[in-house]
Amino acid sequence: MNITIIGCWGGFPKAGEATSGYLVEHDGFKLLLECGSGVVSLMQQKFDLGEIDAVLLTHYHYDHICDIGPLQYARQIKTQLGQINKTLPIYAPKGEFFNLLKWEDYTFGLDFDEKSILNIGPFEISFIKNVHPVEAYSIKIKCSDKVFSFTSDTAYFEGLDDFFDKSDILISECSFYSHMDGTKAGHLNSMQAGMLAEKAHVKKLVLTHLPHFGNTEDLAAQAREQYSGEIVLAEKFMELKI
Repeated sequence: MNITIIGCWGGFPKAGEATSGYLVEHDGFKLLLECGSGVVSLMQQKFDLGEIDAVLLTHYHYDHICDIGPLQYARQIKTQLGQINKTLPIYAPKGEFFNLLKWEDYTFGLDFDEKSILNIGPFEISFIKNVHPVEAYSIKIKCSDKVFSFTSDTAYFEGLDDFFDKSDILISECSFYSHMDGTKAGHLNSMQAGMLAEKAHVKKLVLTHLPHFGNTEDLAAQAREQYSGEIVLAEKFMELKI
């Protein structure tokens, strides 16, 4: 598997960057995980939007779905220009925006819940329901004997470490510094992200959904107090290989 980080900011994109967006690839299959603000623009610096085979959205907060509309327009225009001839599936929870995922013959929605196991291209994807103000899910992607996991947005809860157990890479949200409590907002702080990675015995921790305040290098330093493995801060166009 190859994972390219398109966007890694929480809430709104830093100038010239994007909020949540990750391209997961294997054997030529491209799965776009999240489609936040700025993702469609940035992706085109590296990839053709017509090459995306599927999209997966973990929840309906705007910093995770804001560019779905522009992506749908892109698929429409590229189809009309004869550049692509396939309908794009968008996997997402049922919710107030689900019906918008159907865009004529260009995109369509497929729903999932905590019990679902999806086989999308070469990937087997399972879910656990998060603690967040809206329905949201962490995901685990298996491909051959490798595992890539993603927290999406969540407060810490028991069982999350078991779900991520022995992941090769965990991309974890890290919205707050260790002295801050993100529980009511449904987010993790740096200490909790490190603790989660340690308890789950993951091989590599990548911190994402970064805050627009403070020194983000401190997030990694604080997580290292809890986790003995490798930690990196997500950044635009970072490539992760498993």
